[in-house]
Amino acid sequence: MLEDHISDKKSLFSTGVHTELREQKSRSRQVVMIQGNLTGNARMESSGTSARVYQNGVYGFSSIAECSGDAAETVLKAATENAGFMDRHVGRGKGPLPVIPCSPIPQGSSIQDAEQKHYVEFAKALDGYITEKYPGLSSRSVIATEDSLEKIICTSDGCSGHICAPRSYIYVFLNTETASGTPIELFKSIGGTGIFTENFTDPALLYPEIDKLYEQIMRKREGVYAEAGYKTVVLSGFMSGMLAHEAVGHTVEADLVLGGSVAGPALNKCVASELVNLVDYAHTAFGRPVPLPVYLDDEGTPAEDAVLIRDGILTGYMHSRESAQHFGAKPQGNARAWSFSDEPLIRMRNTAVLPGRDKLEDIIASVDDGYYLITSTNGQADTTGEFMFGVNMGYEIKNGKLGRALLDTTISGVAFNMLKTVDMVSDTVEWTSSGFCGKKQPMPVGMGGPALRCKVMIGGR
Repeated sequence: MLEDHISDKKSLFSTGVHTELREQKSRSRQVVMIQGNLTGNARMESSGTSARVYQNGVYGFSSIAECSGDAAETVLKAATENAGFMDRHVGRGKGPLPVIPCSPIPQGSSIQDAEQKHYVEFAKALDGYITEKYPGLSSRSVIATEDSLEKIICTSDGCSGHICAPRSYIYVFLNTETASGTPIELFKSIGGTGIFTENFTDPALLYPEIDKLYEQIMRKREGVYAEAGYKTVVLSGFMSGMLAHEAVGHTVEADLVLGGSVAGPALNKCVASELVNLVDYAHTAFGRPVPLPVYLDDEGTPAEDAVLIRDGILTGYMHSRESAQHFGAKPQGNARAWSFSDEPLIRMRNTAVLPGRDKLEDIIASVDDGYYLITSTNGQADTTGEFMFGVNMGYEIKNGKLGRALLDTTISGVAFNMLKTVDMVSDTVEWTSSGFCGKKQPMPVGMGGPALRCKVMIGGR
């Protein structure tokens, strides 16, 4: 547990000036097993202290790779001097940031570190199962990971708290070839919030997931290429979550809106079917904790849900305290920093399309000729809302029934145009939180959604 060296330094904050003091410890554990060989075995930690001071529209920032009372005093002094320097030379002359009411913030999970051999042995057990049961694969990989960002945050005119949200995952990669010799790969991530020893107690509990992955890659081995064109598709919850994050979420981050994103002139306008609702959840959704709960951001703002699209209408953006002041909105805890040496940026937390009323089986049955797209390996989108995602697992839909598996393909389009074609939404949300968002700094995020029936451009061979 990170020791508190900063809470007693509030007396050193300058009067009437917004000040943030943060102490942080970042840690990661990773084991990589390829073809039964241990090729990666890493334990990494970094820690330090930072301060940020806001003065008349400019920030002064300072950080140091040390956690101590002296370090806190050093960065406070430097950040205050930097803010004064910036104010003298930039001279924006803005008033103070709005004061954020304080409220109790739940303390984050405690970290109980496991020995590295625990990760190694778990990965070996899974690799052994794959080797014994499925010897015909061309290759296999197992990766065991855990990471966490533990922070103590102390602010002059916001909330303070001690937060930590560890997450741990197992990644399984299976490789084989088609009859013509084309290599194919599928992977599965298993895990979520919590430390490794909490999430993974017995390798045998993961065997059914591996069996399902093997079944999928064997079907893909006999797969066909999609027919290129503008098609009716059913996007899985994984795919709709990825769309929510990459193609929509980034366009409604207020700093990117100020930079000219497509969402700027679209506020309070129709950007999707009336069946589409999109929320960036803070810590709880649908009566349950979200994959990566955030209770307090790095500016001392208590985290609340940010409603982005309601009944197809773009209703708001995600904000920092400064952008919220600019737009006359309420900040809801979206300013997050990756390392102790990073300043907070506007970031998503757990972005999801809300469920509807349809059953997945009914949605598939409604499609005469189309595709059910399940998982993606990669994707790209920009602030115009244009996107292109790779699809590595999917099936034909013929006369309302699933057909042959698909070989790798792509989908592309403009998010706000594509969302207007949504005419069925399933009643179950699928979450994923195993990756990182790469906006200037890495950041763990959650994304999710229900299955959607829509129209999209799909690539062929």
